[in-house]
Amino acid sequence: MASHDHLLDAARRLGQRFRHDAVRAEDRGPADGEDARWPAEDEFSLAGATDWLHSPPLTGADLRGRVVLVDFRTYTCINWLRSLPYVRAWEEVYRDSGLVVVGVHSPEFSFEHDVENVRRAAAARSIGHPVAIDNHFAVWRSFHNHFWPARYLVDAAGRLRHHSFGEGGYEEDERVLRQLLRDAGAGDLGPEPVPVDARGIEAPADWDTLRSAETYLGYDRTSGFASSPDVVPDRPHAYTAAERLRLGHWSLAGSWTVGAESSSSREPGGRLTCRFHARDLHLVVAPPAGATVRFRVQLDGRDPGTDHGLDVDSTGSGTVTEPRLYQLLRRHGPVTGGAFEVEFLDPGVAVYALTFG
Repeated sequence: MASHDHLLDAARRLGQRFRHDAVRAEDRGPADGEDARWPAEDEFSLAGATDWLHSPPLTGADLRGRVVLVDFRTYTCINWLRSLPYVRAWEEVYRDSGLVVVGVHSPEFSFEHDVENVRRAAAARSIGHPVAIDNHFAVWRSFHNHFWPARYLVDAAGRLRHHSFGEGGYEEDERVLRQLLRDAGAGDLGPEPVPVDARGIEAPADWDTLRSAETYLGYDRTSGFASSPDVVPDRPHAYTAAERLRLGHWSLAGSWTVGAESSSSREPGGRLTCRFHARDLHLVVAPPAGATVRFRVQLDGRDPGTDHGLDVDSTGSGTVTEPRLYQLLRRHGPVTGGAFEVEFLDPGVAVYALTFG
């Protein structure tokens, strides 16, 4: 994980405003910082992709003469999901003017290596553009990338001309995109900015009230664990929830195995709680193979009612049917600090991360 100071420095270099959950960062390259950036005169490489969706394998030569938007993603990333409406809108409006969008799926969690999971997620998000499956992070490293989401614009001659990381910066992205299309001989591009339809899970975060940062639920990258006892790594153990939680802290209750990237419940009735300050709360979660897991959500000890998310009803009831990000809460009144609890009524679920918006 890149340091907080590094993220701030990167944001300042890009002239963007840094916010909680603005990017996910992962150091998968041999170097970091400004000197590691992909030189503008080099050709980009997609050669390391392990598979492709919606296209045969593509190379730089295949794309020469077209303006290319390379969009790095991992499908459970809420930051990428909130950037997708812009990429989708640009592709629709500028496709006939010479734009090609190429997604690069570089997985963060183990289940995101499964191509069928990625294929299902792409269908759910109405993604039809080519997607390079980058399970070995070879494409990621060829771009010296360190972030989800990340967008790179390559001109018709195959030169990198612009990049942006995280959420925001869309006006600058579109301005450069339009200029590259004009340079390539495109005619009338119509008015800008193009209309963007961002709704549901893809709606922008409420940045003014967001006080909670992404929280990983495996011991490799977690913080704020407040159960008793402290983490017992990689072994089933009975945990007791904290009586009180501070903002940003979380706890487990029941029998759980806390692993490196996730925590897995062993028995029915396992509970996860956290104290947060945000409009939206999401959970990256996976059921056991071949099964589903019922769950129940409460906010401040009550059913969520109208504050329920897309994946639960007003009583807080929902079902984990596949490994993905689930929206559990979207609050509609004033946003204040709150206590969230989810109880899993069936065993075997694995929880990976809490994200907010």
